[in-house]
Amino acid sequence: MNKLSILLSVLLCFLLLQSGYAQSKEQQFETDPVILNRISEWQDLKFGFMMHWGIYAQWGIVESWSICNEPWIDRKGEPYTEYKARYQALNKTFNPTRFNPDEWAAAAKDAGMKYFVFTTKHHDGFCLFDTKETTYSTTDPSCPFSKNAKADVTRAVVDAFRAKGLWTGLYFSKADWHNEDYWAPEWATPDRNVNYNPETYPERWQKFCDFTDRQIQELMHNYGDIDLLWLDGGWVRPAWSVDEEVRDWLGCQGWIQDINMEKIITKARRNNPDLIVVDRTVHGRYENYRTPEQMVPDTLLPYPWETCMSMGDSWSYVATDQYKSTNKLIHLLVDIVAKGGNFLLNVGPAPDGTLPDTALARMREIGAWMRVNGDAIYNTRPCYPYSCQDIRLTQTKQGKKFAIILCSDHGALTANYTLTSDKPFVAKTGKAVVKGFSEKATVKKLADNTYRITLPSSVCKKARHAVVVEL
Repeated sequence: MNKLSILLSVLLCFLLLQSGYAQSKEQQFETDPVILNRISEWQDLKFGFMMHWGIYAQWGIVESWSICNEPWIDRKGEPYTEYKARYQALNKTFNPTRFNPDEWAAAAKDAGMKYFVFTTKHHDGFCLFDTKETTYSTTDPSCPFSKNAKADVTRAVVDAFRAKGLWTGLYFSKADWHNEDYWAPEWATPDRNVNYNPETYPERWQKFCDFTDRQIQELMHNYGDIDLLWLDGGWVRPAWSVDEEVRDWLGCQGWIQDINMEKIITKARRNNPDLIVVDRTVHGRYENYRTPEQMVPDTLLPYPWETCMSMGDSWSYVATDQYKSTNKLIHLLVDIVAKGGNFLLNVGPAPDGTLPDTALARMREIGAWMRVNGDAIYNTRPCYPYSCQDIRLTQTKQGKKFAIILCSDHGALTANYTLTSDKPFVAKTGKAVVKGFSEKATVKKLADNTYRITLPSSVCKKARHAVVVEL
């Protein structure tokens, strides 16, 4: 696959959606104090783990998208119909005999992650949970993994991560390219959308809506208390307010694809009233927080948000994937938290069910840093000016401030850092604790709300990734 084409397409699509090209005509926002309180608690967690896993891991290709017949998809010359048939038959060979969710959960816990989001079903429609609505799943006899004790993959993942104390999040694609009431086999599938007009065939569309509702209720009611319902497939939405040129570029027919989210979520919250719902890019009541994809906003955002990003270049497993350095990942986490967001970091498990060695190494190194410096990350909120050259600021809800100084890619720190602000900023002066070191930093107030932070030479030499100075 052409990774650059995929990345650019997904990124531009996301930016257009997030910038307001595709907002609902009538926006509503969550007002329930129970949900709002739960969102605030979620904002305390800061760091989460995402896993894109499915039949596509066997080929080491992009998740689902290679069976979408849009111009940017590269199948290296293979006829679309033949390729799609081969791909959709991958359920018959999916058998990850080394799948051990306890090891996944232990790695996430050790990395300092506080919640997870697992892909129960991606756009290709293959289900990694025990569903009564389709045979296209890990628990159906057509899949060799169905004989495994952990065939209900979602059950195994949820139990393992819950045992480690992480919040439970389930990813679910609203689109389903395997369902004949979404991609009807009698018509061509030119793009990601339903391949018929729901207004022309309302009974068929209602069948798909009912199917989707029942699957979501299976996830929300058969796996204990779920914290996050993370819905993807933003083109499945009740309304479009997009000019034709942009809509065509996005591959959107402009058809209303209303699955009655109010009905679905009301039922989902029947026994779980504090469930957080993330109906991605469909701004309004059921997008309880927003999810910038593969990017970090330039500044603070006026709503709860989470950057979802892959550790490598791909969301799903690719044997030759290039992983970000530990330094880069920690800097991303610090920058996101300083701007008020959470960081959902994705790793694609291998086809045998293991997490790649490089990813595990990165997670161990992040965890080592978090065990020393986590006070400046967890349970914090932005502290103006939040970003100043190599410094990021955070503060506890009680007002205790931290300056997080980013090391260079080579781990080097200089002795002096200047913290400036165009608004009043108050910090304690004198000696200041440097997390993980016995030596103290010095904080001196200069003119015009400027502070100078001086680090001991021993800290400059030994620090890795970033150091935290308590202000």
